[in-house]
Amino acid sequence: MAPSQRSSSRYTRLAEVALATLVVVCPLALGGAARWVLVPLGLLSGAAALLACIGARRHGHSLRFPLVAVPLAAGAVLCVAQLVPLPSGVLGLVSPEAAALREFALEPLGLGGARPVSLDPPATWRELSKHLAYLFVFLATVQVSRSKDSRRRLLAVVTFTGAAVTLVGLGHALMGVTSLFGLRSWVHAHPTLVTFFGNPNHLAGFLGLGASVGVGLALTMRPPMKALPYALAAGACGLGVVLTLSRGGIVFFVLGQGLLALWLMRRRREERRGVTSARSFVPVLGLLAVLAVGAYAVAEPLWAEARSADSLEKLGQSKVSLWPMMAKAASSFPALGMGRGAFEAAFPRYQSELNPNTLTHPENVVLQLVAELGLPGLLLLVLAVWGFARLARREGLDALEVSALAGVAALALHNLFDFSLELPACAVAALVVLGTVARPRERDTLDAWALPSSGLSLAACGALMALALVALLPGASRLAEVETELAELVRARAPVETVHARGLELIDRHPADYLLYRLVASAHAARGGEGASETLAFVNRALYLAPLDAVSHRVAAHALLAMGHRSQAFLEYRLAYEAGEKGALVGDAVRRARTVEDLVAMTPDSPDIAGALLDALSWHLNRPELALAYGAWAREHFEGRPGVTALWARETRLRLSRKELPEAEAACVQVERRAPGERDTVLLRAEVLRGRGESEAALRDIEVLRSRHPEDLELALILASWQMDAGLTRRARQTLQSVGGLVTDYRQRARLLSMEADGLEREGLLSRAVDRRQTVARLLPSAEAHFAVARLQESLKRYDAAARSVSEGLALLPPDAREAARAWMTRLESAERARVDSRRKELLSDPRAQELEHLLGESREPLVEP
Repeated sequence: MAPSQRSSSRYTRLAEVALATLVVVCPLALGGAARWVLVPLGLLSGAAALLACIGARRHGHSLRFPLVAVPLAAGAVLCVAQLVPLPSGVLGLVSPEAAALREFALEPLGLGGARPVSLDPPATWRELSKHLAYLFVFLATVQVSRSKDSRRRLLAVVTFTGAAVTLVGLGHALMGVTSLFGLRSWVHAHPTLVTFFGNPNHLAGFLGLGASVGVGLALTMRPPMKALPYALAAGACGLGVVLTLSRGGIVFFVLGQGLLALWLMRRRREERRGVTSARSFVPVLGLLAVLAVGAYAVAEPLWAEARSADSLEKLGQSKVSLWPMMAKAASSFPALGMGRGAFEAAFPRYQSELNPNTLTHPENVVLQLVAELGLPGLLLLVLAVWGFARLARREGLDALEVSALAGVAALALHNLFDFSLELPACAVAALVVLGTVARPRERDTLDAWALPSSGLSLAACGALMALALVALLPGASRLAEVETELAELVRARAPVETVHARGLELIDRHPADYLLYRLVASAHAARGGEGASETLAFVNRALYLAPLDAVSHRVAAHALLAMGHRSQAFLEYRLAYEAGEKGALVGDAVRRARTVEDLVAMTPDSPDIAGALLDALSWHLNRPELALAYGAWAREHFEGRPGVTALWARETRLRLSRKELPEAEAACVQVERRAPGERDTVLLRAEVLRGRGESEAALRDIEVLRSRHPEDLELALILASWQMDAGLTRRARQTLQSVGGLVTDYRQRARLLSMEADGLEREGLLSRAVDRRQTVARLLPSAEAHFAVARLQESLKRYDAAARSVSEGLALLPPDAREAARAWMTRLESAERARVDSRRKELLSDPRAQELEHLLGESREPLVEP
């Protein structure tokens, strides 16, 4: 072999090694989610492209640029266009939304000047680096795949990497380990198969691609015994797909295998050679058998996953229901999109429906590209599909190439409901697999452009590699990290000037991140009325960027209260409630309300919430006058609505608590007129009778009601309580014993035992009452429960045991509420010492008692065999 040939083959092999390393490293980097993976991605992909160029030049080959590579290159160009700072006038033409953000949020803060189209420039810089790296991976694979052996080795790396990932997951399952190697636990994910992938959908996509490629390798390997490792690896990957319980991953993987089976049947008809075609089905049938076994092993959870989307209604309640909202957001950026990678930061501005999760991706490849790249992104997607279709229509495709295309197609279709291709693990593997099929062929120039492998090509490759690595410097700033940094400053109560200055720096990098504005607003809010205007200025920007952020509404309410704008402040509390913070009204807002007007401003269109506010005013805040006035407004406002009956019932009970019997009677009549004969109505009438002193009549009504509802535990407890109040302790205990079988949880059991203990105390059976109280303390540990035990033990003169119970309750109290409990424990310990001293003196003065005590002590000692 000539020296030049040896040299060129060495460069090509090194490029192959770089590509294979990437295929392995990206899954190890937490499925490509680790932030450090972008550095080896840029280095290895660029090195692979350079080495492939050198190898082509040494061989005298031209570089091929397939049609499928055009979307990757064009995507990088669009990223560059999105990062170019534009004057305000030009920005308004290209992206009116970006211009509006600049005008409303940035210019008043002194952050004007030229701005890029991207609403999160650091994320777009990272995406530029990724697009260039993906382009390098694909072009290097196309060049390396000129060699059949190199092509097979690269595909084998994909398959065996998937099999290794599956084995890692199976090992974790067999050992019962729920964290990665026992070291890293997934915070927001709970994968059924613990591997390097936190997202089971991404894992299913990667394994499905590896299984498809493995089937192709097994189909084309000669002699047949050499196909066994690939068939086993494909089976392992297929088993892993099933064990992920990913509905989309399983469905589209099976679809890919169906496409391959159809192609094999077509080839069988064309060749009409039974032996060869029959053998070609063996790996596919084996893989289907593995899938069947895996599905049987996880049949119950798999069926549960399937039932969660077994109808159009349930499917509409899943991520699909978010697509119209995301499509509307994408329509606001038709020209150049919101910025590649900027979806997480920019989308809250257009989110119109509450969702407990942070939506980082649309989980639909079409919406992803249209939202982030605009209409050009849609054109690139169409071009990619067209280029893929041309590859699939190539003449002379063998089973390996068809398997590879089927795996890539299944992964791409899966991304209509997922975003695995947004991360390097699946993206690199798919591009390597696709590149092996798009390799140049003899007399085949329809799908690729020939580029000279000259020094200019090498220089261009080196320059683009440098750009991919340099782009990681401005891309190092990430939303989660800067939010954590600023939140730590606010939490540490750093000087407001420091927080303000640092906040402006971070806002300049991430202008669409609402949380940065809110954190600066929180820092100013800590100054009280002095910082109210600055608080309101920043929180208004946060609400402009995230109208459904409940915390921002609450911060705005605090600022408005400090400025004296009470009606607007309580309206903000209402908006905080409607944005998902359910405790905003009955917690903070109702405590700050002074007048009925304040309460009216905060009340949403819900009688139930009005009732909750009434309860808070009546029983928790002890403001009955305001509660009565607000109740009158609420009943008039919600008249004719179903919840108004409950408002009248609350009025009745509040009047009873204030001994206003005529008003309570009138309110009860209103309840009876609206809901005659119902359980709660009868119960309310009995409460009115008790309030009027007619306890026997009230008790009779409740007993009759109890006979009509024998399975009603709450009603039985009320009856028992009233029977105890009437002195019918034995009947009360019988009532409690009759419903013991209806108890379903610890809380109900504890309540039942507490009432039994009350009855036993009233009968003087204190020792049995202690047992009940101790059980309650074990079921629901609390300071009050332990103190109840201690009081009974003190009554029985068991001072030592009482002191221990007080000590146990003391540990459950907050530090500032322990003084009285400590004094009680000290008194009990003193009483125990006094009892012991008294007993000692009694023994010393009476020899017979001393001897008896000695004998009793010996009888209590355990017997020990000699």
